[in-house]
Amino acid sequence: MWRIFKIYSAYFARFVQARLAYKGDFIAELFATMVVTLTGLLYILLLLDGETITSLRGWSRDEVLFVYGYSLMPTALFNLLGPNLYQFGDKYIIQGQFDRVLLRPLSSLAQVLCESFNLESIANLVVGIAVLLWSSHHVGIHFGFLDYVWILISTISGAVILLSVFILLSSLSFHFEDRVGVAPPFYNLIMFGRYPVTIFNSVLQFILSWVVPFAFIAFYPSTRFLGRDGFMGYCYATPLVALVCFGIANFFWGFGVKRYASAGN
Repeated sequence: MWRIFKIYSAYFARFVQARLAYKGDFIAELFATMVVTLTGLLYILLLLDGETITSLRGWSRDEVLFVYGYSLMPTALFNLLGPNLYQFGDKYIIQGQFDRVLLRPLSSLAQVLCESFNLESIANLVVGIAVLLWSSHHVGIHFGFLDYVWILISTISGAVILLSVFILLSSLSFHFEDRVGVAPPFYNLIMFGRYPVTIFNSVLQFILSWVVPFAFIAFYPSTRFLGRDGFMGYCYATPLVALVCFGIANFFWGFGVKRYASAGN
């Protein structure tokens, strides 16, 4: 385990060293990412301005902001680890780079995830923590030690859920060669996971809970702090949902690898 940890740490260190070779470019992209994230926050502030619209189906502005900030943290971790999943079909299958991956005595999935990182997602993590702390103060939430532990566990679980969904989608490229793949529409669904799921109709609530479980990224875990009845079971099931999702994704990935026939003729 220690050897494997050192190998993947070396992957990350090498990428960081190469990325920071152009510090100005990195800082500019970090700033641009933060601005884009803040525009979503601005939308909520303008929609729930406290004068014309004070709540969203029973959720106050500060509660919506709390869920929104909560969602930015697992999403940031996912974006940090998942850039190669967006282009897996084109880069690894059609261009044949997966052959190179299979030549190494390491997990093919771990190699794909560790060959590229989106360091700019650190900006989303910073914004998420800031929004979470600011909104918790206005809602009247005071965190204790166990609360911070839960935030850490649920954030990692949310990131695992996101990674699992897109690993499963990427595994389809082993069977259907397509440069774009089916990931883009599912990536847009992440936006729905940044709001209280009860503001949507029952069909979308079911999809976000049990088909593409993005409601477990932030909404259900955050209800631990918001004092809403009826969600505690879903809240504490978040780590279990993450494990189940990863197990399913890992199975389909392994099945796809066995079906992989190389890019040659």
